[in-house]
Amino acid sequence: MSPDITSPSVTILIVNWNRREDTLECLASLSEISYPNYRIMLVDNGSTDQSVEAVQHSFPHVEIIRSDKNLRFAGGNNLGIERFLESDDDLCLLLNNDTTVDPGFLEPLVQAMQSAPEIGIAGPKILYHHRPGVIWFAGGVIKPAWGYVRHFGLRQPDDGRFDQPLDVSFLTGCCMLIRREVIEKTGMLDEGFYLYSEDADYCLRASKAGYKLKYEPTSHIYHKLSQSTGGAYHPEKWRRRYQSLFRLVQKHTSPLTYPLFALNLIWELISLPINALLQTYRLPSEKQHL
Repeated sequence: MSPDITSPSVTILIVNWNRREDTLECLASLSEISYPNYRIMLVDNGSTDQSVEAVQHSFPHVEIIRSDKNLRFAGGNNLGIERFLESDDDLCLLLNNDTTVDPGFLEPLVQAMQSAPEIGIAGPKILYHHRPGVIWFAGGVIKPAWGYVRHFGLRQPDDGRFDQPLDVSFLTGCCMLIRREVIEKTGMLDEGFYLYSEDADYCLRASKAGYKLKYEPTSHIYHKLSQSTGGAYHPEKWRRRYQSLFRLVQKHTSPLTYPLFALNLIWELISLPINALLQTYRLPSEKQHL
């Protein structure tokens, strides 16, 4: 694609670890997008499933950065962000490889960024890949003292109630468009988070640096979810999640708030089996895609 110099240049950054088919499907959807000025960069975290060879064969225009080990979400993205900073591109889009995108998803995000210089990060409406009429993410909120990170619109029908742009305190790393100067001032993702909460930490850091976060509902993508951790209610996922949330609390609050985190943790542990049961009853075809 010939770049359009009137449109900000975007690096689309995807991290892959042994999810060849997901990554190929994601790249296939990106090949249909209408935005005129972008490049795609894939960071491979030491895959052993021939992911790199498959991408090179089917999408030779994709720039590939290979790591010899799994650097996880933060480390893999940081490799790509370093390469982004060496370029002249204006914006960096972090995109999970277990997503597909609408052809016109990128224009509204770029327009949101262009609407005000204080908007540092923009994110789309995210729908379930297997139930595209149901919302997974419509903006979100962080309350760091409680270790509380929540999605607006979760499991709600996409019926127009979440169609207004919002200034939010949380955008998911599943898909976030970041202004170059935010990265230059805020720095890289924190690799101390083993899994989960890297995005929440980055949102808090960007907000502290004076930037706003914008949810843009006219941009749509579709997420398969929990593909690398065994499903929404897998014990390993929740262990890692709470571990990372406590690190978030430690990093952004004082020890005086730790009892609030403990209360929130107890409440979540009590409600978790109830939510799992309700979810199994309401959406049996989706119980592994939350």
